[in-house]
Amino acid sequence: MEITLTTEVGGKTLTIQSGKTAKQAGGAVQIQYGDTIVLVTAVAAHDERPADFLPLTVEYQEKIYAAGRIPGNYFRREIGRPSEKETLTARLIDRPIRPLFPKQWRHETQVIATVLSMDQENDPDVLAVVGASTALTLSDIHFAGPIACVRVGRVDGELIANPTISQCQVSDINLIVAGSKTGVVMVEGGSQVVSEAEILDAIFFGHKAMQPIIDLQEQLQAALGKPKRPFTPPVADEALAERLADMATDKIDQAVRIPEKVARSSALRALKKEIFESLGEEFAERRGEVYEILDGVQKKICRRMILEEGRRIDNRGFDTIRPITCEVGILPRPHGSALFTRGETQVLGVLTLGSGPDEQRVETLSGEEMRPFMLHYNFPPFSVGEVKRVGGPSRRDIGHGGLSTRAIEKVLPDREDFDYTIRLVSEVLESNGSSSMGTVCSGILALMDGGVPIKAPVSGIAMGLIQEGEQVAILSDILGDEDHFGDMDFKVAGTREGITALQMDIKIHELSREIMDKALEQARRGRLHILDKMLEALAEPRSDISRFAPKIFTIKINPDKIRDIIGPGGKVVRAIQAETNTRIEIDDSGMVKIAATNEEEGKMAMEQVQAIAMDPEEGAIYEGKVVKTTDFGAFVQIAPGTDGLVHISQLANRRVAKVTDVVKEGDIVKVKVLEVSQDGRIRLSLKAALEEEQKRGAKEDNPA
Repeated sequence: MEITLTTEVGGKTLTIQSGKTAKQAGGAVQIQYGDTIVLVTAVAAHDERPADFLPLTVEYQEKIYAAGRIPGNYFRREIGRPSEKETLTARLIDRPIRPLFPKQWRHETQVIATVLSMDQENDPDVLAVVGASTALTLSDIHFAGPIACVRVGRVDGELIANPTISQCQVSDINLIVAGSKTGVVMVEGGSQVVSEAEILDAIFFGHKAMQPIIDLQEQLQAALGKPKRPFTPPVADEALAERLADMATDKIDQAVRIPEKVARSSALRALKKEIFESLGEEFAERRGEVYEILDGVQKKICRRMILEEGRRIDNRGFDTIRPITCEVGILPRPHGSALFTRGETQVLGVLTLGSGPDEQRVETLSGEEMRPFMLHYNFPPFSVGEVKRVGGPSRRDIGHGGLSTRAIEKVLPDREDFDYTIRLVSEVLESNGSSSMGTVCSGILALMDGGVPIKAPVSGIAMGLIQEGEQVAILSDILGDEDHFGDMDFKVAGTREGITALQMDIKIHELSREIMDKALEQARRGRLHILDKMLEALAEPRSDISRFAPKIFTIKINPDKIRDIIGPGGKVVRAIQAETNTRIEIDDSGMVKIAATNEEEGKMAMEQVQAIAMDPEEGAIYEGKVVKTTDFGAFVQIAPGTDGLVHISQLANRRVAKVTDVVKEGDIVKVKVLEVSQDGRIRLSLKAALEEEQKRGAKEDNPA
């Protein structure tokens, strides 16, 4: 049975259709908003797989045909590797739905969102999240939904649900909010240095705006929802759990109080191995179950220690930041570098500056984009003491890089003030909590070390939450373990004046506005403390960029001269680049950008470009080459592509019978510009130039 339901979100119609397409999937829906349409399917394998984790994969794919275009790559089809946008959106879908599966769900589950149509105004990412929830809700898969998702913008002080792409370009807030009927479950986005109170208003505005979408999903489920498949979570072995708790509680309690991560992990690993082996052969095949129970004991102890004793693993106060050290300029050849260490998290930030051709070209559904700022996050296995295969960037790497990019890009200088392509690389050298916020801090310091005139420095912090009934503990600068057993991971980055980026994932079903308000205020105090520590290392951007960075020179020329600078087949511009060891870009407006390895070569190239593009001024004297003689005069080239006529009467201050009596082809002479006509013809004079020089010489001989 096919059903189509509609509701209004942000003043526009949102449509959910099911029962028409992809009917063999466990659940399938088409979400439409404007002319943007996303097909989302959910399928779960019938048999369980042996695993100690939730086997969920989420894929988001943008088809270029959705925008009415043919892919621009060599193969002219969508390539297998997902784009950065596709990866970030897949994570966006995954994060709010993952906590809503049963803890013991072991059926391999796959959600695929496919963009079928894109109207260039309504971004499909939030529709994909709604579609994932709807497809799972309608399927036979056990899922504690529905949830919904909206984007929140603010234009001219007014909050907007699901702003268009063009509205987002002038919006000072761009948040994606996902939630259930009772609370917010995820927040992702950035802002143009906006206060905590304004961000909080935007979050709960989004939560209210998404409620009609949740109602729509419930109506669809009542009409089309499949019965949930039989699923009985494994019954816990209470006797084993009690036995292990008796054996392990005191020992784990001692081990989790070891402040250092490596020592604590080693002690816990050895303890769990010892307890498992002490159980004997009878439990040899139940290793996963035993370790899961012991992990549960550890989690219970850590949460109780915080809520009842008011004590964290490393003995810090709830709002205390770990010790911070910052060093800048530690690498001699990169154009800027900084090492940021906060507790046992250490991140190296490295800056490279380039010119226009170094920009990243990205093909998106909205068309081709050129990105002059790139931030690449790397998380090698040695940073957490592990051995793993080293490959390309993971989804996590891309996600953390995306968050850090949003935090930093708001304070980068305008292109008119700093015409460089900027690449930051984050190398995580040690990790024990929030390497993404360490990336923000090290990246800002590297930019300042490299002389990039940022608008304001940015710092970042990761917050956590432990909540049991009425007991609540908000933790600043969380450790990795606190993230693992906590109820919230809340990352906030911003300047001294306000927030530039935030990301929040909640593992519980509801979070009150009051708690979020307290968390944001505690985060503000924490990131300002971190910012002060950063500025102790470097208070402001250096006055000059690195001597190893390319030097950028820009000049504006008459657009009519572009063809002369380029030359036939690019011959002239290639010659200048080869001679001066530079790279030259010319746009249609006549703006010429020259990237040079040093100032001397850059100036040499600029002089050559200026000579070619020169517009002769009446009354000015130029040195030129005689390129042709005729019976009535000589043509003199005063710049490449710029010739003028010296009439025979202007060759000398005497009567000239024959032009070649005065000048011949190839002679270098000085001429004065008598006139530049409206059609560009130039009238020159050797006689006037000679008289001008004689006057100047006489004046120098008799200065009085």
